[in-house]
Amino acid sequence: MEAEGSWMSENGKNLKSDRNEGSGSKSMKWLHVGVFVLVSTSVYAQGAAEKQGAPAQSTPPAATSPVASQPAPSTAEKGAPDIDNARYVIGPDDSLAITVWKEPTLSGTIPVRPDGMISMALIGDLRAAGRTPMQLAGDITEKLKKYIQDPNVSVVVMADTSQRIFVIGEVAHVGPVPMTPGMTPLQAIASGGGLTPFANSKKIYILRNEGGKQQKIPFNYKQALKGEDSQGIALKPGDTIVVP
Repeated sequence: MEAEGSWMSENGKNLKSDRNEGSGSKSMKWLHVGVFVLVSTSVYAQGAAEKQGAPAQSTPPAATSPVASQPAPSTAEKGAPDIDNARYVIGPDDSLAITVWKEPTLSGTIPVRPDGMISMALIGDLRAAGRTPMQLAGDITEKLKKYIQDPNVSVVVMADTSQRIFVIGEVAHVGPVPMTPGMTPLQAIASGGGLTPFANSKKIYILRNEGGKQQKIPFNYKQALKGEDSQGIALKPGDTIVVP
């Protein structure tokens, strides 16, 4: 009986111990769950706070299209108006803009000397009078081929001071008159404003210097008015029409 009582007492202790252990295990489980919930809530709250406090993301600037490059301004010289480079005949005292591409030391504005010549580096003296700008550009190109590979030359008349005549005497406007291709004495007088009431139309003449000598060429004004001008006088640069 004592052994049986002792056994029951021992079992009772073990059962009580097991119950205590089971209760402790359950408590630990609930503790773990509580900690997990607490941590999750804290993390969620922290994330929400960060989202609320975070600055709004700025919209990236719209991509701007690159500005199209502007063409380089042209450096070509602009010549005197109403000049056809294919037909205009260069004369003494004209001013020429000569451009040699990529050769600034050979380019510039060059006057035509009274003897009709121009002077350029490398080339020296070259006749310009009596040539058109295009012809002169070809002449310069041929000369420069000795020094430059494939030279590109342009010639522009800046001032056509050689292509003019003079009208003096009894006309409305005395002075120089720009000469156009094929201009006649009658057209030149009309460009000068025509004759005054005191003009002697029968004694009009033209003064012309050629070879150092001055010529006096009579002009029949009345025949020219009637279209019967048989003289066929072609004006030349530098001529002077005298109306007594």
